[in-house]
Amino acid sequence: MPELIVNEIFHSIQGESTRAGLPCVFVRLTACNLRCSYCDTEYAFHEGRPMSTGEILREVRARGCRLVEVTGGEPLLQGGVYNLLTELCDEGYEVLLETSGSLDISRVDHRVHRIVDFKCPGSGMESRNLWENVGHLRPGDEVKFVLCDREDFDWALTMMAEKGIEGRCPVLMSPVFGRLEPDQLAGWILEQGVQVRMQLQLHKLIWDPEQRGV
Repeated sequence: MPELIVNEIFHSIQGESTRAGLPCVFVRLTACNLRCSYCDTEYAFHEGRPMSTGEILREVRARGCRLVEVTGGEPLLQGGVYNLLTELCDEGYEVLLETSGSLDISRVDHRVHRIVDFKCPGSGMESRNLWENVGHLRPGDEVKFVLCDREDFDWALTMMAEKGIEGRCPVLMSPVFGRLEPDQLAGWILEQGVQVRMQLQLHKLIWDPEQRGV
């Protein structure tokens, strides 16, 4: 039986995280346990094909790129992902994992850079955050907040303080594309004097925002 259901594998420019702008191979897995109000990858909820870890590794190798991100959907829903992440690390790739923060990240190989996307109120999924994940964060990990409005921004600042996120790892703040203007978020960050990294989804600025495989 195949280990994983894969939505797509593609080579592109990393659009987010502290590696933004670098060439990256993306392995997008199928299925998600959340339904965020602004989701831009609903096609990954159900579409996909069965692949073994070996098949995935061969496709990654063929891209000739040393930075790999495993994303979704929600990749931690599939048990086979842990072996895939370890195999990628064993082959010397720099490996990123994009996860919602609603599932336990403690089982993930310690060599993986985990990007934990805690959900703000505007997503409609705030109640699904597993805050125990904060205790598992390491300096090489990253926390992301996707913001719909000022309420989300203020909430994120509160959570950073209350949950002990500050100082653990880099914090990213991203405006929902087409819903919150980047200059507004930039102004709030400067006004509050918070040490966070503002990020835009570069792939949506380079290519059509609806285009897949980028």
